[in-house]
Amino acid sequence: MTITLQPPAPAAGSDFAELNRRVKARGLMRRTPFHYAVRVSAILVTTAAAWAAVATLGASWWTLPVAALMAVTSAQSALIAHDVAHRQVFRSARRSERAGLIAGNLAIGMSYGWWLDKHTRHHNNPNHDDLDPDVAPEVLVWTPEAAANQHGLRRLIARHQAPLFFPMLTLLAVSLRRSSIRALRDGTVRRPALEGAVMAVHAVAYLGALLTLLPLPLALAFIVVHQGLFGIYLGLTFAPNHKGMPHPTGAEDFLRKQVLTSRNVRGGWLTDAALGGLNYQIEHHLFPAMPAPHLRTAQPIVRDYCAEIGVRYEMTSLTDSYRQALRHLHDVGAPLRDGR
Repeated sequence: MTITLQPPAPAAGSDFAELNRRVKARGLMRRTPFHYAVRVSAILVTTAAAWAAVATLGASWWTLPVAALMAVTSAQSALIAHDVAHRQVFRSARRSERAGLIAGNLAIGMSYGWWLDKHTRHHNNPNHDDLDPDVAPEVLVWTPEAAANQHGLRRLIARHQAPLFFPMLTLLAVSLRRSSIRALRDGTVRRPALEGAVMAVHAVAYLGALLTLLPLPLALAFIVVHQGLFGIYLGLTFAPNHKGMPHPTGAEDFLRKQVLTSRNVRGGWLTDAALGGLNYQIEHHLFPAMPAPHLRTAQPIVRDYCAEIGVRYEMTSLTDSYRQALRHLHDVGAPLRDGR
């Protein structure tokens, strides 16, 4: 199940139509197969080297740094799955779906179909209280109204969710798999049998290799470090993008809905590589099918155009983006801490 996440066809003369013309004139929607070949090759080589290191080290606690390295390769595989879903890598729906199953279900044990549906709804209505699943109240809540409706343990968490944010990210990988399994069980993905089979291959291969190569206590420690740091990496990749930004009413046009709810992160090539291009969140939301390496070139075009038409364009440092997200979480929980 591959859904092309494209903006609606721009009306002639609309603000987005003019920006769309400028971006396409620069050729920034062209596919970049070499870029993705290099990224995928780096992931495969690093993953193979990590497993070879585990086999060589054996019953040694030095395997735990290898688990940290594998957290990075797992997160990078997730970023590849993200780009595949947006048709940044392949134009063909069938090839995109196959690549998504490999990068999502096989490489990291997450349902590609479930995540694609969730991410599609996020792109269609970013930060919308009722329509964006990424701000739906779950363990963390993003509006005071949602915080007021929490009870029991969830209310306690909401009260202190800012300091709990990073510790809770260690459970993100578990949460992704739990939601994936629930979607497969409920039949909300297009091919539950196929997706479940590929996820089962991942689980058997991953657990089988660890239990074969390592004693049980060390294997369990490896899993905790690998999956915990994988969750933190994923959370740190997505947290700067929209958290703490305005929530739309639904009356905004496409350009303003995407720009005003998103935040860019400044940085060089290392930031681009670590975040997979998602640090150019505004450009990504305006042009979701634009390959990641073109986003840096598109950024000044979009920024200058927003200045022309008087639309606020938010860009900050990586550390300040986390500070803003945490401040928003802290403010949402304030009424609960005050006893209201």
